[in-house]
Amino acid sequence: MDIAQIKLSVVSMPLKSPFYTHLGTVTEREGIIVEVIDSDGISGYGEGVAFSTPWYTEETVKTSLHILSDILIPLLKNNPIGHPKDAAILFRSIRRNNMAKAGLEMAIWDLHAKRNSESLSANIGGTRKKVAAGVVVAANSLSSSIKQIEKHLEAGYQRIKVKINPQMDYSFLAGIRRHYPALPIMADANSAYTLKDMEKLKALDDFNLMMIEQPLASDDIIQHSLLQRELKTPVCLDESIVSFEDAKNAIDLGSCKIINIKAGRVGGLYEAKRIHDLCLLKGIEVWCGGMIEFGVSRAHNIALASLPGFTIPGDISASNRFWEEDIITPEVKVENGYVDVPDTFGIGFGINEKRLKETTLIEKVFIFDKK
Repeated sequence: MDIAQIKLSVVSMPLKSPFYTHLGTVTEREGIIVEVIDSDGISGYGEGVAFSTPWYTEETVKTSLHILSDILIPLLKNNPIGHPKDAAILFRSIRRNNMAKAGLEMAIWDLHAKRNSESLSANIGGTRKKVAAGVVVAANSLSSSIKQIEKHLEAGYQRIKVKINPQMDYSFLAGIRRHYPALPIMADANSAYTLKDMEKLKALDDFNLMMIEQPLASDDIIQHSLLQRELKTPVCLDESIVSFEDAKNAIDLGSCKIINIKAGRVGGLYEAKRIHDLCLLKGIEVWCGGMIEFGVSRAHNIALASLPGFTIPGDISASNRFWEEDIITPEVKVENGYVDVPDTFGIGFGINEKRLKETTLIEKVFIFDKK
């Protein structure tokens, strides 16, 4: 792959409404758009999905920008690659910083698919023409949550995820169930509980949830195995799974019955696909998580969710879920509960250059010298 230059754009955009979790409230979203351009002028796009503060993982936009600018891009300059897999393997020499790695690696995947005149979905082995859409409700009260759920169901979303914590769980879920007895619901705890809360978590079996996502510590696998033995509700792991090895260990220990795969969290599409393939082999259900991302990352999620093992509706909402105007064209739309998987080259979406320029805070360009 004859890379000529790489452009990094740090962008910022206000959310249409606040996104609440017990870890914090997001009202403004920063991210990094990565553009990899080859010698023929073809561009591939990726997105660094770290947040401005380290509430989800240890990475931030600033640390990702540093790792991309000072470590990963120079590494790529000095080690020419022939395939996106080569970039993923090359980046293993750098510990963690998976969201920075993913932003660059996924841009290379998009470029690779375009150079091969394929959609990204086809390029990574996707089989679906449409992917089922789910959505997250992140409100700070039952009444607000009910209003959001009603709105999302009218828009056609096939399942709802709600945020819970020890101060807002049983009565909160009971209130939702009174309104929606048969609604597919998953509960996301974002590591709000410990094993001391075992009885509290077991009580949530009353609500026939699809899953409880990441109830215990963000880096734990062992204690989740003890919890899963006691729960009827499937445990889903999210933050704990940052590599293929983590997924294998969690499956071997019986720590979960479901895994949320986020390409940004695990370092890119190559590692995400490896985890998918393992789960498919072992009979573990998977779904594609979201990161309050802009359209570039959402486009990659659509391609990832087209793989055969993604049987649960993912956090793949429409562009207008978060943004007045996204940075891709056309914007992502949900129709009858599904999002179409593009069959055009690469991620299947163009860049809204006007919107990208309006929202860019920092731009950095790296020129690759000809050998």
